[in-house]
Amino acid sequence: MAFIWKKHLSVGNALLDDEHKKLIGLINIMEYAVEKKDCLALLAAIRQFTECLCVHFQTKSRFARVFDFDLPMVSHQYLLNELQHTRDELEAWAGKWSEYVMDHYPKFLRDWLIGHITEEDMAMKAILQTHPYHFEPV
Repeated sequence: MAFIWKKHLSVGNALLDDEHKKLIGLINIMEYAVEKKDCLALLAAIRQFTECLCVHFQTKSRFARVFDFDLPMVSHQYLLNELQHTRDELEAWAGKWSEYVMDHYPKFLRDWLIGHITEEDMAMKAILQTHPYHFEPV
């Protein structure tokens, strides 16, 4: 079942909401690749997801700097390490699927992103809402 962005996930800023929507779309692509057992598509989606995450983390850092907001970074590095581990495993196994990827990975990514949005990014919502929805930090 597709992971769909809903209005209650809005953090009050167009740039951050758009990045979240893109990450959700990439999780859907990864889930489809797992379902179809398409290792090449999964590896490509993981790479793109990792790149989008890095951009998102940089965006959040810019907001945090502008708002003088303390931004926790531990979960960011944890997920980047997890994504690298999964890419390494898929490449080492030459496309063979481990039980972890098949049974746990899509749910892990969904849960991580939902927690990231609702716990970390929502913490900035009150500050973000004091600015126009399309505000972008410099």
